[in-house]
Amino acid sequence: MPKFKQTSEILKLMHEKERIRNIGIIAHIDHGKTTMSDSLLAMAGLMAPSRAGETRALDYLEEEQRRGITIKTANISLLYEEDGEQYVINLIDTPGHVDFSGKVTRALRALDGCILLVDAVEEFQIMTEVRLKVALEERVKPVLYINKFDRLIKELKMDANAVQKKLLRIINQFNTIVQTYGIEEVRNKWTVNAANGTVAFGSALDRWGFTLPMLRKKGLTFSDIVNYYKEGKLEKLQELLPLHEAILEMVVRHLPNPLEAQPFRLPAIWRGDLDSEIGRAMMKIDDDGPLVICITNVIIDPQAGVISTGRVFSGTIRKGDDIYLLMANRQYKAQQVSIYMGQYREIVDEIPAGNIVALLGLDQGRAGETIVDVEHKDGAVGFEQIKYISEPVLTVAVEPKRPVDLPRLIDALTKLSIQDPNLVATINQETGEYLLSGMGELHLEIALKDLKREHKVDVISSEPTVVYRETIRKAVGPFMGKSPNKHNRLWFTIKPLEQKIIDLIREGELSEILSRRMRLQVLVEKAGWSSKDARDVIAVDKNANLLIDATTGIQYLREVRDHIASGFHWALESGPFAGEAVRGVQINLTDAQLHEDPVHRGPAQIMPATRQAIYAAILSAEPTLLEPIYKIQVRIPPEELGNVTSLISRKRGSVHNVEQKGPIVDVTGYLPVSETLGLSQEMRAATSGSAFWQSTFDHWAPVPDSLLPEIVRKVRTRKGLEPEPPSASRYIVRE
Repeated sequence: MPKFKQTSEILKLMHEKERIRNIGIIAHIDHGKTTMSDSLLAMAGLMAPSRAGETRALDYLEEEQRRGITIKTANISLLYEEDGEQYVINLIDTPGHVDFSGKVTRALRALDGCILLVDAVEEFQIMTEVRLKVALEERVKPVLYINKFDRLIKELKMDANAVQKKLLRIINQFNTIVQTYGIEEVRNKWTVNAANGTVAFGSALDRWGFTLPMLRKKGLTFSDIVNYYKEGKLEKLQELLPLHEAILEMVVRHLPNPLEAQPFRLPAIWRGDLDSEIGRAMMKIDDDGPLVICITNVIIDPQAGVISTGRVFSGTIRKGDDIYLLMANRQYKAQQVSIYMGQYREIVDEIPAGNIVALLGLDQGRAGETIVDVEHKDGAVGFEQIKYISEPVLTVAVEPKRPVDLPRLIDALTKLSIQDPNLVATINQETGEYLLSGMGELHLEIALKDLKREHKVDVISSEPTVVYRETIRKAVGPFMGKSPNKHNRLWFTIKPLEQKIIDLIREGELSEILSRRMRLQVLVEKAGWSSKDARDVIAVDKNANLLIDATTGIQYLREVRDHIASGFHWALESGPFAGEAVRGVQINLTDAQLHEDPVHRGPAQIMPATRQAIYAAILSAEPTLLEPIYKIQVRIPPEELGNVTSLISRKRGSVHNVEQKGPIVDVTGYLPVSETLGLSQEMRAATSGSAFWQSTFDHWAPVPDSLLPEIVRKVRTRKGLEPEPPSASRYIVRE
């Protein structure tokens, strides 16, 4: 068995790129990721083997241990020996619960390969498929580990032939997704095959596992494993087929090192010139090249402060280096350089390209930020914005129990947003409420507990409420906006955006556009626009809205374009219909009359004029609300099928698919998020507690017209607005 080596020995190997594997473990909740990680830690000598599977060492938060789920990503560097060669395994354990999906997405940016873990009994679930699709989008090569093999024998009493059929079905599901969603270059290369060792099987809880090449080498068969279990020879299995050997052998043989993976991934995640100095250095993973780091996770340590974790794509980061954050436009000095060992950080002198690093003191660092050395800050291009598979759909209002704690609450909410970009903290300007939006009830529950436990702020919170979006149903305009000084006039039309354009914006942006050149290229290539159309884009809003310049020859327009864009964002962050963010509209600037004196056409004049006209247009274009829709998957005994389908129907939902999987039925459907609050109690009552279910945000859909007036009144009342939305005439101005 390999022995755990000291940090200094790991650091030596970090310069040998062929010996590095940056990997993650991804899966549906409760399929056994963290339990498997324990076995790998035991191999490294970081834990007693007898405690592996129980300790959940990478779930180091008290809430994780109590709930038995992973909430935060955890990093660790291991040393593994295979055929006399040593390898550094930089491992990231990620959450499975849908509410923490953003952490998985960010972790994948740092990785070259991943292990998709699937429960042998439950097979592919909603988040299994989602996780695999995201890995394919990030060009992170997956291999397959089928866990809980023991349950097929002990619980389902399957013989060797039945076990093989079930496992083959899981492998086929994996390969179907890879061939469907993988890019052409990987569709056949990245499919897995048990015969060549790209699939491992085993029991993380019982700490044994194997690949078929490993079985052949040891002269064993499937039937032998079934017999060992029937005869109660678990210790013999652990001795013959240690889990860490199967997993890490698969990792070092079939997952790429940075030299293989990074040049392939770079064109998909970085939009800079690959032939530039920085581009060439990243393609070569050059330790001596310009420093480039992509931050993938940020945590706030009570003692150390902000700790930014990221992948070093080029160069070498050393303590004391002068570094520059491109998005924040800030220069820093690297105070401390570390590698992770679970909840601990080992301080080191330097980390070269191709590895994972933890940096101290970058208070403006955020997930998705790009770090470069100061010498190369001019002209440097940042990484593509990290794409999240979900977005906040529930909100709670919070206030401190003691008014004197208000400054501490504001600080704590800021820190929570830094650590988790899927948590959105805002202030309702009308009511003064502090609002926290998240991806589900559990996500918000954990955030509220973090406020008390980590930030020492006792808060009072409201019941969760659903986040809606405003949109329109027809094209109208033009409508005029007049500046407060009466010296400037702007005219706008508005229309619903095509779905393919909405999808493009959502796929590529979750914040205001950062690289206009990149957006123009995407619009030309994928939307079927002409270069002229694309050049006319003034702004892209994070909720999939576009502002287009449809004018010609307007004097002074170039000088106020940024003011118009600011007014556009201001208008759409809180629409006139219900005070919710606007989604999926295209606004065209069709004409403008601007004062010749710059003093009279500043932002204080142009922004209100823009907002006024956009509000008039929205209220004239048959406004409506969009509600978030969950995709729900329920696993039940066959006799409960009718109860579950009727419950989904009563909740305004629809059943999409029903599939028999052995003794269990999988029901897949769609439910409005507003109908899922408290659903767990109703689901338990309807199925006598026999249902296992999970949901994930899927899409936005129009609120039914029959419910629209009531929902609008409730939303507006909750926000402290007049119950009835204003008429367009309030904002329409005449010459």
